[in-house]
Amino acid sequence: MTEHNDPKVFLKRTLQSERDALLWKLEGLDERAVRLPRTPTGTNLIGIVKHAANIEAGYFGATFGREWPTPEELVPVSAYDEDPQADMYLTADESAAQVVDLYRRVWVFADATIDELPVDTVGRVPWWPEERARASLERVMVHVMADLARHAGHADILREQIDGAAGLSTAYTVPELDWPAYVAKLTAIAERY
Repeated sequence: MTEHNDPKVFLKRTLQSERDALLWKLEGLDERAVRLPRTPTGTNLIGIVKHAANIEAGYFGATFGREWPTPEELVPVSAYDEDPQADMYLTADESAAQVVDLYRRVWVFADATIDELPVDTVGRVPWWPEERARASLERVMVHVMADLARHAGHADILREQIDGAAGLSTAYTVPELDWPAYVAKLTAIAERY
Protein backbone atom coordinates (compact mmCIF):
# COMPACT_ATOMS: atom_id res chain seq x y z
CA MET A 1 0.00 0.00 0.00
CA THR A 2 1.37 3.39 -0.92
CA GLU A 3 1.59 6.13 1.67
CA HIS A 4 -1.02 8.05 -0.33
CA ASN A 5 -3.56 5.23 0.21
CA ASP A 6 -2.54 4.30 3.77
CA PRO A 7 -5.51 4.95 6.11
CA LYS A 8 -3.19 5.49 9.07
CA VAL A 9 -1.27 8.22 7.22
CA PHE A 10 -4.52 9.85 6.09
CA LEU A 11 -6.02 9.77 9.60
CA LYS A 12 -2.86 11.13 11.19
CA ARG A 13 -2.66 13.99 8.65
CA THR A 14 -6.32 14.84 9.18
CA LEU A 15 -5.89 14.75 12.95
CA GLN A 16 -2.95 17.16 12.67
CA SER A 17 -4.95 19.44 10.40
CA GLU A 18 -7.68 19.69 13.06
CA ARG A 19 -5.08 20.33 15.78
CA ASP A 20 -3.55 23.14 13.73
CA ALA A 21 -6.96 24.67 13.00
CA LEU A 22 -7.84 24.64 16.70
CA LEU A 23 -4.65 26.41 17.77
CA TRP A 24 -4.97 28.93 14.94
CA LYS A 25 -8.16 30.16 16.64
CA LEU A 26 -6.03 31.45 19.54
CA GLU A 27 -3.53 33.39 17.44
CA GLY A 28 -3.32 37.09 18.22
CA LEU A 29 -5.69 36.93 21.19
CA ASP A 30 -4.73 37.84 24.74
CA GLU A 31 -5.21 35.75 27.89
CA ARG A 32 -8.59 37.30 28.71
CA ALA A 33 -9.96 36.80 25.20
CA VAL A 34 -9.13 33.08 25.10
CA ARG A 35 -10.48 32.46 28.63
CA LEU A 36 -13.69 34.48 28.38
CA PRO A 37 -16.86 32.34 28.19
CA ARG A 38 -18.51 32.90 24.81
CA THR A 39 -21.69 30.81 25.14
CA PRO A 40 -24.40 30.34 27.78
CA THR A 41 -22.68 27.07 28.78
CA GLY A 42 -19.29 28.75 29.30
CA THR A 43 -17.49 27.49 26.20
CA ASN A 44 -14.20 29.32 25.75
CA LEU A 45 -11.33 28.95 23.30
CA ILE A 46 -8.55 27.84 25.63
CA GLY A 47 -10.90 25.48 27.45
CA ILE A 48 -11.45 23.65 24.17
CA VAL A 49 -7.68 23.26 23.81
CA LYS A 50 -7.35 21.97 27.39
CA HIS A 51 -10.14 19.47 26.68
CA ALA A 52 -8.43 18.33 23.47
CA ALA A 53 -5.12 17.82 25.29
CA ASN A 54 -6.77 15.69 27.96
CA ILE A 55 -8.73 13.69 25.40
CA GLU A 56 -5.69 12.88 23.27
CA ALA A 57 -3.49 12.06 26.26
CA GLY A 58 -6.11 9.58 27.47
CA TYR A 59 -7.13 7.96 24.22
CA PHE A 60 -3.58 7.56 22.93
CA GLY A 61 -2.16 6.84 26.37
CA ALA A 62 -4.14 4.79 28.88
CA THR A 63 -6.14 3.08 26.13
CA PHE A 64 -2.93 1.49 24.83
CA GLY A 65 -1.14 1.02 28.15
CA ARG A 66 0.96 4.16 27.90
CA GLU A 67 1.10 6.70 30.70
CA TRP A 68 1.48 10.42 30.22
CA PRO A 69 4.86 11.23 31.86
CA THR A 70 3.59 14.16 33.94
CA PRO A 71 0.05 13.23 35.04
CA GLU A 72 -0.19 16.30 37.29
CA GLU A 73 -0.54 18.39 34.10
CA LEU A 74 -3.77 16.63 33.15
CA VAL A 75 -7.19 16.80 34.77
CA PRO A 76 -7.47 13.75 37.03
CA VAL A 77 -10.46 11.48 36.41
CA SER A 78 -11.60 12.10 40.00
CA ALA A 79 -12.00 15.84 39.27
CA TYR A 80 -14.97 15.13 37.01
CA ASP A 81 -16.99 13.82 39.97
CA GLU A 82 -16.96 17.29 41.49
CA ASP A 83 -16.89 19.30 38.26
CA PRO A 84 -18.02 17.56 35.05
CA GLN A 85 -16.56 20.48 33.07
CA ALA A 86 -13.13 20.33 34.78
CA ASP A 87 -11.24 20.12 31.49
CA MET A 88 -13.19 22.85 29.71
CA TYR A 89 -11.63 25.93 31.34
CA LEU A 90 -8.36 27.09 32.83
CA THR A 91 -7.97 27.48 36.56
CA ALA A 92 -6.52 30.72 37.93
CA ASP A 93 -3.14 28.93 38.26
CA GLU A 94 -2.95 27.90 34.59
CA SER A 95 -2.00 30.08 31.65
CA ALA A 96 -3.00 29.78 28.01
CA ALA A 97 0.67 29.42 27.07
CA GLN A 98 1.05 26.46 29.46
CA VAL A 99 -1.98 24.71 27.99
CA VAL A 100 -0.88 25.29 24.40
CA ASP A 101 2.56 23.92 25.29
CA LEU A 102 0.93 20.91 26.97
CA TYR A 103 -1.21 20.26 23.91
CA ARG A 104 1.77 20.39 21.56
CA ARG A 105 3.61 17.89 23.78
CA VAL A 106 0.50 15.68 23.84
CA TRP A 107 0.62 15.66 20.01
CA VAL A 108 4.10 14.18 20.14
CA PHE A 109 2.96 11.60 22.70
CA ALA A 110 -0.16 10.69 20.69
CA ASP A 111 1.76 10.55 17.42
CA ALA A 112 4.26 8.16 19.00
CA THR A 113 1.40 5.79 19.82
CA ILE A 114 0.06 6.12 16.28
CA ASP A 115 3.48 5.60 14.71
CA GLU A 116 4.46 2.64 16.88
CA LEU A 117 1.27 0.58 16.67
CA PRO A 118 -0.49 -1.06 13.72
CA VAL A 119 -4.00 0.34 13.14
CA ASP A 120 -5.56 -3.00 14.11
CA THR A 121 -3.92 -2.94 17.57
CA VAL A 122 -6.67 -3.31 20.14
CA GLY A 123 -6.64 -1.26 23.31
CA ARG A 124 -9.13 -0.76 26.10
CA VAL A 125 -10.79 2.61 26.65
CA PRO A 126 -11.13 2.65 30.46
CA TRP A 127 -14.02 5.15 30.57
CA TRP A 128 -16.20 3.42 27.95
CA PRO A 129 -18.77 0.82 29.00
CA GLU A 130 -17.17 -2.61 29.29
CA GLU A 131 -19.18 -4.09 26.40
CA ARG A 132 -17.51 -1.68 23.94
CA ALA A 133 -14.33 -0.71 25.78
CA ARG A 134 -12.09 -2.71 23.44
CA ALA A 135 -11.22 -0.59 20.41
CA SER A 136 -8.65 -0.67 17.63
CA LEU A 137 -6.17 2.15 17.14
CA GLU A 138 -7.97 2.98 13.89
CA ARG A 139 -11.31 3.32 15.72
CA VAL A 140 -9.71 5.46 18.41
CA MET A 141 -8.10 7.69 15.77
CA VAL A 142 -11.44 8.20 14.04
CA HIS A 143 -13.18 8.85 17.36
CA VAL A 144 -10.60 11.43 18.48
CA MET A 145 -10.51 13.06 15.04
CA ALA A 146 -14.32 13.42 15.03
CA ASP A 147 -14.30 14.87 18.55
CA LEU A 148 -11.52 17.28 17.66
CA ALA A 149 -13.21 18.36 14.41
CA ARG A 150 -16.39 19.10 16.34
CA HIS A 151 -14.51 21.23 18.85
CA ALA A 152 -12.47 22.97 16.15
CA GLY A 153 -15.81 23.95 14.61
CA HIS A 154 -16.92 25.36 17.96
CA ALA A 155 -13.67 27.32 18.15
CA ASP A 156 -14.19 28.62 14.62
CA ILE A 157 -17.56 30.09 15.58
CA LEU A 158 -16.22 31.55 18.84
CA ARG A 159 -13.31 33.21 17.03
CA GLU A 160 -15.57 34.58 14.32
CA GLN A 161 -17.67 36.24 17.04
CA ILE A 162 -14.57 37.92 18.47
CA ASP A 163 -13.03 39.49 15.37
CA GLY A 164 -14.46 37.88 12.27
CA ALA A 165 -11.51 35.52 11.73
CA ALA A 166 -12.83 32.29 10.19
CA GLY A 167 -11.61 29.34 8.18
CA LEU A 168 -9.17 26.46 8.58
CA SER A 169 -6.06 28.64 8.68
CA THR A 170 -4.73 31.98 7.54
CA ALA A 171 -4.09 30.34 4.16
CA TYR A 172 -7.69 29.12 3.81
CA THR A 173 -9.95 31.82 5.16
CA VAL A 174 -13.49 32.57 4.13
CA PRO A 175 -13.89 34.90 1.14
CA GLU A 176 -14.31 38.63 1.60
CA LEU A 177 -17.98 39.46 1.22
CA ASP A 178 -20.32 42.20 2.30
CA TRP A 179 -21.18 40.20 5.41
CA PRO A 180 -23.84 42.60 6.77
CA ALA A 181 -25.68 42.42 3.43
CA TYR A 182 -25.33 38.63 3.37
CA VAL A 183 -26.73 38.34 6.91
CA ALA A 184 -29.56 40.71 6.03
CA LYS A 185 -30.41 38.53 3.02
CA LEU A 186 -30.52 35.37 5.15
CA THR A 187 -32.53 37.14 7.85
CA ALA A 188 -35.10 38.29 5.29
CA ILE A 189 -35.49 34.74 4.00
CA ALA A 190 -35.84 33.32 7.53
CA GLU A 191 -38.40 35.92 8.53
CA ARG A 192 -40.76 34.68 5.83
CA TYR A 193 -41.47 31.68 8.08
